[in-house]
Amino acid sequence: MESRENILIVRLTAIGDVVLTLPAVSVLRQNFPAAKISFLTTQENATLLCGFRDVDETIVLDRAAFRSGQPWRVAKEFFRLLRQLRAGKFSLVVDLQANGESAWLTWLTGAPQRWGFLKKPSRRRAYTKSVGHFQIHPANSNLALLRHCGLAGGEARNEFVLPPDALAAAREFFNTHRLVPGKPTLFVQPFTSGAYKNWPLENYLTVARHWRSQGVQIILGGGPADRARLEPAWQEGVAVSAGVPLLVTGGLMQLSTLVLGGDTGALHLAVAQGRRVLMLMREVRPSSPVPFQHPEWVVSTPRPSVMAEIPVKQVNTALSATLNPSAGNACS
Repeated sequence: MESRENILIVRLTAIGDVVLTLPAVSVLRQNFPAAKISFLTTQENATLLCGFRDVDETIVLDRAAFRSGQPWRVAKEFFRLLRQLRAGKFSLVVDLQANGESAWLTWLTGAPQRWGFLKKPSRRRAYTKSVGHFQIHPANSNLALLRHCGLAGGEARNEFVLPPDALAAAREFFNTHRLVPGKPTLFVQPFTSGAYKNWPLENYLTVARHWRSQGVQIILGGGPADRARLEPAWQEGVAVSAGVPLLVTGGLMQLSTLVLGGDTGALHLAVAQGRRVLMLMREVRPSSPVPFQHPEWVVSTPRPSVMAEIPVKQVNTALSATLNPSAGNACS
């Protein structure tokens, strides 16, 4: 390959999986320091790329257009995307999504080097180098693909750089809700992308009440659709940030002492910002997306798939090491 490279990374969904490409992006940058690195993702995840310091350009796929059912709109978006992918003159495309859609988009670039995970033999033509999916942590799997394709390992940095305006908006949220920066603060993200990964909301509220009684500030986060579900927290006077932009959530977590929640993108974003998290998960396996490089930041179910069986007392005890290290075991 020539010294000047145009590299495209493909990862369309979801928030947490996009964040977990950060270590691989950093290794690509170390191997190709002069390259222009572009990143193809869906419109709803594009804002995340603002915090990827090693990415020079974001290419957006408007999935809503493809799902509109309107032939003219589908054709318009397809040819717009095709023109942009071909105009990039990519020398290397790395597909970290590993599905049919991403394989097809990788092939469409026409890049001479195309790397990816081969989950189905029918996708073999999409790649010039491929490997079966590794049953390890998703971030480590991405790194293993790069090593398999011949790149030096380098230092796998997991660093998300929050834009200043997002941090300023988070500080304004603190001011509006009379929260004090620097005071012990617990940010709780109670909902995930699937109900099977959710710890009961009442358990989170019990945890919040306990720590609030200890003088810890509480923020409950979530998406716009979660505001109604968090009405009980509103009624108790707890600050609720559900519905704020994703990067503002990043700012709120950066201003917090600790972030609590399930296996969700917000917690992976917090880890990439160097924040301490406690992730509540079902049975942990080698491929489970635990906090990157911090498997000890997990409380898991005593039985597979029974999230409600994680005891409140166990969670409070785990939180106490950071929120109140001199308190010993916390009450339930």
